[in-house]
Amino acid sequence: VQLVESGGDLVQAGGSLRLSCAATGTFATANAMAWYRQFPGGTKRELVARLGSEGDPENAVSIEGRFTISRANAKNSVYLQMNNLKPEDTAVYYCYATFPSGAPAGYWGQGTQVTVST
Repeated sequence: VQLVESGGDLVQAGGSLRLSCAATGTFATANAMAWYRQFPGGTKRELVARLGSEGDPENAVSIEGRFTISRANAKNSVYLQMNNLKPEDTAVYYCYATFPSGAPAGYWGQGTQVTVST
């Protein structure tokens, strides 16, 4: 299984970006799909938003009302629509997913850089 992200870019504060992540190498529908981010100089990845195959999303408080996670299960893809971006949103954004009968620890994408300038 591979997760391939795209959509990261340099944007001015107040702007918008849409991140995409597609899972390849499997016919199984992902259980949970999520976006995490790692801030510059940081070593930990924090949860941005998570969405199961069904049900409501789980969002970090810091992005509530600005970011929206969505999925296209038929494409095994997950998206993150980011609006009203702030400089403190600057980070590498990673896609994460778990699959039935897949690796228990799940799978990570390679990351996509989002930079928000003032």
